[in-house]
Amino acid sequence: MRVSKKLLLGSVVATAAIVLAACAPQAATGGGEGEGEGPAEIVAGVVTSETGPLAGYGKQYLDAFKAGLDYATDGTNEVDGTKITIEYRDDAGDPDTAVTAAKELIGDGVNILLGSASSGVALAMAEQAEQNKVLFISGPAAADGVTGINDYTFRSGRQSAQDVATAGTFLDDIEGKTVAVFAQNNAFGQGNVAAVEAILGGKGATVTPVLVAEDVTEFTPFAQQVLSAEPDLVFVAWAGATSGAMWQAMSQQGVLESIPVVTGLGDAATFGAYGEASEKINFLNHYFPGAPDNEVNTAMVEAIESAGGTPDLFSPDGFNAAVMLVQAVKEGKGDVDAMIAALEGFEFEGPKGTNTVRAEDHALLQDMYQAKLVADGDTFVPELVATVDAADVAP
Repeated sequence: MRVSKKLLLGSVVATAAIVLAACAPQAATGGGEGEGEGPAEIVAGVVTSETGPLAGYGKQYLDAFKAGLDYATDGTNEVDGTKITIEYRDDAGDPDTAVTAAKELIGDGVNILLGSASSGVALAMAEQAEQNKVLFISGPAAADGVTGINDYTFRSGRQSAQDVATAGTFLDDIEGKTVAVFAQNNAFGQGNVAAVEAILGGKGATVTPVLVAEDVTEFTPFAQQVLSAEPDLVFVAWAGATSGAMWQAMSQQGVLESIPVVTGLGDAATFGAYGEASEKINFLNHYFPGAPDNEVNTAMVEAIESAGGTPDLFSPDGFNAAVMLVQAVKEGKGDVDAMIAALEGFEFEGPKGTNTVRAEDHALLQDMYQAKLVADGDTFVPELVATVDAADVAP
């Protein structure tokens, strides 16, 4: 059983006035700074999807970010006398739009950027962070390439490698087992094959891809192909309008009864997408409100619901980002190098329990979940099967 740790919001107080180099814009405004004091105000920019295909993810992040900032500052939006002001920008899920917003914010003196639901946006923002020497805390974007991309980029959510490693926990022992990856033959599917080969293959599994052309609408032959291969585990990576037909074929051909099948459990809007297969699938999961049981999660859920929102898959990412922002401001006083140092190795309690920012590459180590869907009237709801320890799925 994990011993709960108190929220760590820093322990080192700067002892000199902050002077930022010209290449690292000064975001602090207001009165002067005395011995051990920070600026009167620090402005941070949140750039994420308020419109576009990932607007739902952006809303989850933003609702939780506001709850997290309120939580981490005891409702004051201040830390050690420094006011934290947020400028919000919509990237519409487009990297070019995000970069334009980032440049505008940086031009106005902002040197802390947060957000990004899209992996393409996150990678573009990370490039801007390095070029302009500003702090960037990425959000729900799962691309593994964000981790370790440069010294200026952190993440407040999980990454794909943690998803794949969680899938592997449905087998008692990976070594010597065969894992079939059932996916579309596109960049998304091929990327998942590569991730499974790297992570589960690296633990001794034999990985067998079953890739299906994107225009296929009849999945029976492919379900039979999976059955014939007799794998020990099937990892499904699928997106798009054919999901329902694919899962129906997998169920009707007996794949779900014969072999453990694992896929990722998305946000609440997807819970009804699996049809008759719903209760036969094993789900790896980043978060749903009923998974963790701790005071921080309770506080976040209550705050989001009180504001008229709904906690969902990427709520922890927004909440964590706010906690990390407060830590950076508290310890770094607006100096980018000091803020980076304050976040490297930072351990704190978030909605999912203890999170640790790995110092060497800025991965966010966190628990993951095994879940199932169960019928609840006309719909399905998630139930926790097991909590997977952060160390067991560290990227």
